[in-house]
Amino acid sequence: MGVSRLMDLLADSREVIRNDGVLLLQQLTKSNAAIQKIVAFENAFERLLDIITDEGNSDGGIVVEDCLLLLQNLLKNNNSNQNFFKEGSYIQRMKPWFEVGDDNAGWSAQKVTNLHLMLQLVRVLVSPTNPPGATSSCQKTMFHCGLLQQLCTILMATGVPADILTETINTVSEVIRGSQMNQDYFASVNAPSNPPRPAIVVLLMSMVNERQPFVLRCAVLYCFQCFLYKNQKGQGEIVSTLLPSTIDATGNSVSAGQLLCGGLFSTDSVSNWCAAVALAHALQENATLKEQLLRVQLATSIGNPPVSLLQQCTNILSQGDKIDRRGSKVQTRVGLLMLLCTWLSNCPIAVTHFLHNSANIPFLTGQIAENLGEEEQLVQGLCALLLGISIYYNDNSLENYKKEKLKQLIEKRIGKEIFIEKLGFISKHEFYSRAAQKPQPNFSSPDHMMFDHEFTKLVKELEGIITKAVYKSSEEDKKEEEVKKTLEQHDNIVTHYKNVIRVQDQELEELKKQIESFTIQNEQLQTTVTQQVSQIQQHKDQYNLLKIQLGKDNQHHSSHSDMAQMNGIQSEEISKLHIEMEEWKHKLELLQEQLREKDSLIETLKLSTTMEGTAEQSSQTNISTGTQLNSELCKNLTSVPASEDSSADMIAKTTDLERQLSVILQENKELKNEIARLSEEKTSFKQQLESSNSTVAILKNEKSKLQQEIAESKKEQDDFLVLLADQDQKIIGLKNKLKELGEPIEDEDDVDLGDHGEDEEDEEDAEGEEEN
Repeated sequence: MGVSRLMDLLADSREVIRNDGVLLLQQLTKSNAAIQKIVAFENAFERLLDIITDEGNSDGGIVVEDCLLLLQNLLKNNNSNQNFFKEGSYIQRMKPWFEVGDDNAGWSAQKVTNLHLMLQLVRVLVSPTNPPGATSSCQKTMFHCGLLQQLCTILMATGVPADILTETINTVSEVIRGSQMNQDYFASVNAPSNPPRPAIVVLLMSMVNERQPFVLRCAVLYCFQCFLYKNQKGQGEIVSTLLPSTIDATGNSVSAGQLLCGGLFSTDSVSNWCAAVALAHALQENATLKEQLLRVQLATSIGNPPVSLLQQCTNILSQGDKIDRRGSKVQTRVGLLMLLCTWLSNCPIAVTHFLHNSANIPFLTGQIAENLGEEEQLVQGLCALLLGISIYYNDNSLENYKKEKLKQLIEKRIGKEIFIEKLGFISKHEFYSRAAQKPQPNFSSPDHMMFDHEFTKLVKELEGIITKAVYKSSEEDKKEEEVKKTLEQHDNIVTHYKNVIRVQDQELEELKKQIESFTIQNEQLQTTVTQQVSQIQQHKDQYNLLKIQLGKDNQHHSSHSDMAQMNGIQSEEISKLHIEMEEWKHKLELLQEQLREKDSLIETLKLSTTMEGTAEQSSQTNISTGTQLNSELCKNLTSVPASEDSSADMIAKTTDLERQLSVILQENKELKNEIARLSEEKTSFKQQLESSNSTVAILKNEKSKLQQEIAESKKEQDDFLVLLADQDQKIIGLKNKLKELGEPIEDEDDVDLGDHGEDEEDEEDAEGEEEN
């Protein structure tokens, strides 16, 4: 917590305390990552940037310098703090630092110091030693916020001090290094001249001008290298200025290619070396441009035929011993050898062109075989490297310079062990180790300008390969050739699939864009739906609120009236059902009575029919008695009327009775069907009655619940009234106390009581009128 409390010093209103706090934090944050993180997350960036702004940015005094030094301590080699600085949008606040203009009189010593530290702070964020993802993110932010554009303005401004201009060039270099977007912007920057010239051309003019300061020329070379780093588009634009079809015939404008060629063949060894390295970077990892550069033709002198650029480079190498200045001789030859090694590596066509000149191989073997001084050992090592490249990337298209013949030549003229020893001179050299450390050319003097950083990578890659190639037999070479062909076939297949994948990626990107548009539409629709749901909910809440407000006023009356209405409707329905049941019961009883009467009539008829049948049977069995029966029958016939005693009448009567019986049986059957139907209706009415009884029970239960709720609400109202009464009593007591203490109080209660008294008088008058 001590560091956190020290951070409060930066916000102290006393400037002396604040400034000493900055100095104290400078000492605490040196080489201490833990304290650096604590200070950064205690809002140090915000406070320090505020101080720098308040003090006038680059025009400020030594306080700005102290704040910038503290910011460097917090950010340098601290990826966590750098990421926090970027995500906190603090890079955007750096842009006003570089709004300096063209005021020649405004460059005080303190301003130069401040601006120098500000440029270094930008470089800390985009340093090549940072993680690639972090550097790329900062580069994008610097482009989008306009910081790169501001730096390019300083680059092209007049009256800028040399050290500030040099540091600005180095800063722009690292802001654009490896970023295609930033490199494209830098290619479009023009110097404010008449006619306007590209900034790259203006910078190259300074690089090949021996009157410019050495550190400035190194900075321009670094800027050119960063512009071409992983930038095939920029490489193509530079090489195209050298090709015959694009050279301006009028000669009115100077191109980058012309400046590089002029520097390559000038008498200044620094210009030779810088131009050679710049051209090597234009060819780096680009086989197509290596082949195109073979077309470049140079006019050496009037009347002589033009010479290819490759041939001219080898001519200068072979004539190096004629240069009087010993130091410049080595520097120029080293630069040209680095260019040739970069050009020929991984380009068999360029190797064939190089071997086509019969003087090149004897020159290389002669240089390697000689026992020269320590100064020439570096040149010998590079010659061995170039010869090894000519062997390894040889396609055996020239009969006299096939791989096997070159190996035999090495063994006879030099010796394989000596060749490998001379090849090892390169990586063992002190200048090689220095150049391999970081991309920026950093030489203490022009004499130390020997190796380029990217070339050290090439040496590391080729040294082991060439050693194996020299010791391989012809059979192994044949096998290797077969493997190479197979690999080329595989490469072709891979290239085909890469193209397919590229097409698929494009289609995928289009689909992603469509998905993004659909997602945006979906989000908009969801937002609309959410708003509508919210509005509906608001309306519901308002409705419920109004319902509650109305319910409080009419709760008591509405509940009773609703219950009474519901009970009235239900009792009316039940009474109707009871009446209908009684009617059906009465009908059923009548039908049952009729059925009983019919049954009794049927029994009577059955009985009479049985008796008549018995009489007939007895008369037939007693016929044998004859006389007695006839005499009795005659007696009976005399005593009974004629109409009743005749047998025809008896038969007719029996037939009628049978007809009546069938009719009665039919009616009986219909009555039974009617009784069954009525029984079914009785059952259904019973079920309706039971459901009505259950409905009545449910309604009674709801009624009891409603009555209970009414009772509870009455109880709550009574409780509220009691609480209000207690509250009124307390208020009255407190007012009385305040009155006793002499505090003036507006007696609102009196007004209320007066109004209430008037209401009571009105009520009494109304009651008197009613009595009258």
